[in-house]
Amino acid sequence: MTQSVTKINVAMLKKLLVFSMIMFGFGYALVPMYEKFCEVTGINNLLQPDVVDKNIKVDMTRLITIGLDANVRGLPWQFKSLQSNVKIHPGESIEVMYEIKNDSDREVSGQAIPSYSPRFLEKYLKKFECFCFTKQVLKPGEVRRMPVKFIIDPQIPVDVSAVTISYTFFALEPGK
Repeated sequence: MTQSVTKINVAMLKKLLVFSMIMFGFGYALVPMYEKFCEVTGINNLLQPDVVDKNIKVDMTRLITIGLDANVRGLPWQFKSLQSNVKIHPGESIEVMYEIKNDSDREVSGQAIPSYSPRFLEKYLKKFECFCFTKQVLKPGEVRRMPVKFIIDPQIPVDVSAVTISYTFFALEPGK
């Protein structure tokens, strides 16, 4: 009786180990599968420049107030927008400036990830220059000013009069 229970337990342990290895492999494969899925569907394409239609007409009948936000997570950096907000007509090109400073005594790498409010703004915001497209490497004490050039498509719903563009810098491991 004890020998049969031991055999059953060993068989179950083997099955659980095989199952655990399969699940680990599946979890490991999810990252490249997710990246490929996002590439194919165009989802989460926030870190690439947009192609701007040269024939966009500026809508002079409306103004949109754009709040500019800047944050840092896990980095010894100071990061701020040089303007707290700007007003533009939909379809009008604008450049805003951000400033970043490395407060540490070592070289540090970071990547900015944008977020928008309202969430659907990403459909109408067309960025053609942004520091978020590439990683930023700052030397100790370095201060850098970085532009963001964009337009807001005039097709944005007419009831939208205020939006927020936020960038958050996250630490990158050396070599990434």
